[in-house]
Amino acid sequence: MKITLFLLKKHKLKAIIISMLMIAYYLCLPEKLFLTPTSTVVTAKNNELLGAVIATDGQWRFPELDSVPKKFEACILQFEDVHFYHHFGFNPISIGKAFVENIKAKRVVRGGSTLTQQVIRLSRKNKKRSYLEKIKELVLATRLEFRLSKESIIKLYASHAPFGGNVVGLEMASWRYFGLQPYQLSWAETATLAVLPNAPSLIYPGKNQQKLKEKRNRLLKKLHIEKVIDKITYELALEEELPKKPYVLPQIASHFVQEIAKKHQGKYIQSSLDIHIQKQVNNLVKQHYERQKQNEVYNMAVLVLDIETRKVISYVGNSPTDKAHQKNVNNVVSARSTGSTLKPFLFAQMLQSGAILPTQLVADVPTEIAGYTPKNFDLTFDGAVPVNQALTRSLNIPAVRMLQSYGLEKFRADLKDYKIYDIDKSADYYGLSLILGGAEASLWDLCKTFAGYAGIINHFEITKHKYYSNEFIEPSYINSSNLNYGTLHKGYKYIDAGVAYTTLNTLTEVNRPYTDQAWKYFDSSQKIGWKTGTSFGYKDAWAIGVTPKYVVGVWVGNSDGEGRPDLTGVGSAAPLLFNIFDVLPKSDWFLEPFEALIEESVCEKSGYLALPICKSIIKKIPKNGVRAKSCPYHKQITVDVTEKFQVNSNCESVTNMKTKTWFVLPPLMAHYYKQKNANYSVLPSYRSDCSLLGNNTMDFVFPTKYRSKISLTKGVDNKVNAIILKVTHASADATLYWYLNDVFIGNTSQYHEQAIVPVKGKHKITVIDNLGNEKIRLIEIL
Repeated sequence: MKITLFLLKKHKLKAIIISMLMIAYYLCLPEKLFLTPTSTVVTAKNNELLGAVIATDGQWRFPELDSVPKKFEACILQFEDVHFYHHFGFNPISIGKAFVENIKAKRVVRGGSTLTQQVIRLSRKNKKRSYLEKIKELVLATRLEFRLSKESIIKLYASHAPFGGNVVGLEMASWRYFGLQPYQLSWAETATLAVLPNAPSLIYPGKNQQKLKEKRNRLLKKLHIEKVIDKITYELALEEELPKKPYVLPQIASHFVQEIAKKHQGKYIQSSLDIHIQKQVNNLVKQHYERQKQNEVYNMAVLVLDIETRKVISYVGNSPTDKAHQKNVNNVVSARSTGSTLKPFLFAQMLQSGAILPTQLVADVPTEIAGYTPKNFDLTFDGAVPVNQALTRSLNIPAVRMLQSYGLEKFRADLKDYKIYDIDKSADYYGLSLILGGAEASLWDLCKTFAGYAGIINHFEITKHKYYSNEFIEPSYINSSNLNYGTLHKGYKYIDAGVAYTTLNTLTEVNRPYTDQAWKYFDSSQKIGWKTGTSFGYKDAWAIGVTPKYVVGVWVGNSDGEGRPDLTGVGSAAPLLFNIFDVLPKSDWFLEPFEALIEESVCEKSGYLALPICKSIIKKIPKNGVRAKSCPYHKQITVDVTEKFQVNSNCESVTNMKTKTWFVLPPLMAHYYKQKNANYSVLPSYRSDCSLLGNNTMDFVFPTKYRSKISLTKGVDNKVNAIILKVTHASADATLYWYLNDVFIGNTSQYHEQAIVPVKGKHKITVIDNLGNEKIRLIEIL
């Protein structure tokens, strides 16, 4: 110990210098050798390449390899550094031979670099060759050998070696020149790639074929001599042709790859896409595109989600169209008018609140609310329609009236809970048109929401009747990710399983496209809950379908927003939807969540909770259905012994009166209802000797609003057309007396229509029936 201290004191300067040199040697190698940007590479869940995005420096450079194929390692070692596993970063013998040959030739004719030195040179961006630079490379190469294993050094070389043009790295070169992954290459193909980095600017596929072939064959001969390959393999390898032209990288899901590149630039991403399903969906989209472009519809999108994992199974951002028709637009994430796709969510929320029951009647009559006049697609009225049929038929007027009843602000808050992000404005901004496509949403968010509904039902049994706090979670496209649905609770956060099941089960009754009309009669058919949507102006066609295993969403239209005739959800999007379901694995329907449903007596005709006077049936309804109203449309009346007239105690003795239950709709609803329901019986009129004033016996069909503005039109003869006033009355025998500005203008029986041609200005219309009931409308002629 004393001797050591003595020597240190005596040679203090030398010790310091040596220490500094050791520190400098330790620090001379950068922590990360290669800082060059890499391409974004995306594979399917089975690791097959889906596509890639070029690095920001314009080079096709894949992220560093996880492993190097044995064939390539054997080839590159035989060609570049046969003693790689026996030296420590440099080979003195090779350096000596190179030095002697270069001196004799008075120029560089041979290099003596090892693979390790070549890695260093690549990391230093191939600086100009000189003896000083060689010394630096040698020092750094030895330092690299201290830091990394031989296997890691080979991986660095294979990942960063140049292969001609803007192709860098073995994996990209393998795809570019042979259209294969590195481990799929033959010995001849591998040998071809092994010789390319030696002179990438001079020898590359497509040019200098003879030189390339000679180099490749010399390497193959060496592999045979060294007994790396046998004679048959060698001879067969010599017969293989060189690549004639570069291959295009796979573009199996180009928009998907571009979307991932935005969030994971330069990363290697193993996605959740099923490549076999993706290819099938691509083919179906291509076929559908060929049909749709006959109607000058050029764009579409498809998204398929796995319900259980919420992983993306298939993703088609656009049709195989051209630049003139916005082929680069990703329509999966683009916001589009929702059409009728939000209607199931309103149906569900009203079920949850107890505001409606699944089959209760809702009004479908001419409606004007604060100047907004919704219309059904077929421009007709049902008068009254079961709410489940209003949903499956996608009737607009009942949907608008339901939204007004439920509350616009409340429904806007529900959509926020569902995380439909593009619906980001206030309820007042959208108004009641929100439910008919007045807002925009992406295919991604709509599919996510339907997946949430399905997940609520699926998880209900798995979790023993509990609910996750984050059911409307963002789907994932990363294969290794595990989604967190949040914490479990006894109570629901959004809707309960009974409501979700009732909603999706109702959607199975939507009429399928004509090619699938008879699906119920085939054992092979599966039950699918689905909804279409068509935006105003025929600009967007939607179809979204749900099974317990998958959600499939389809959007069809033009990315520039141009509408086309006949572009509808059922005609343009639904056929593709069902074709996609045909290539997906079949599944049974959801298990009915018995504990989330209750049995109640429901009025058979009205669908409301049954009164004792109603003919009722037992139906399963969501639990909050007990809050719903009792039937308002059945009432007891008294008739005479002939049962032809209503009577009361003022005109008939009690002993001669009979009590009957009658299904009675308000006059305006009844007017349209009886046109489509021949079995609807109007109330018997009162006998002539019985007087009764009623305030709900008649109503205006036109104009419906108490105050209305009306524009007069002209006919072909340039004469002003008359306005046709129309009233409906509960009694078929009633006589109505019409007054314009309190001046009698006529009376009507049976069919109550009155034509008038008033002058410009404000007018008062009064109608009185023979029992004294009165209705008034104020109109302004423009």
